[in-house]
Amino acid sequence: MTRRRVIVSGIVQGVGFRVSAARAARTRGVAGWVRNRGDGTVEAAFEGDDDGVASLVDWCRRGPRGAVVDHVRVFDEEPEGLDSFDIR
Repeated sequence: MTRRRVIVSGIVQGVGFRVSAARAARTRGVAGWVRNRGDGTVEAAFEGDDDGVASLVDWCRRGPRGAVVDHVRVFDEEPEGLDSFDIR
């Protein structure tokens, strides 16, 4: 079980990033959450098997159509045992 938290900067709000991230997580069987932050970034936590989490972190480097991702900061964290994916 792996957990990574990401902060994605660029044009990432108002482009469906959260909904697309949730869909991508659910199709990969990854739990966690995603939310917009007040500074214009998107923050997410991904928890699951190594390959699924790594795939989602890579997805964040591109984002959905309409997003322009400038930078992705990645933090390793201890898994919390989440079992679903939420949009906050």
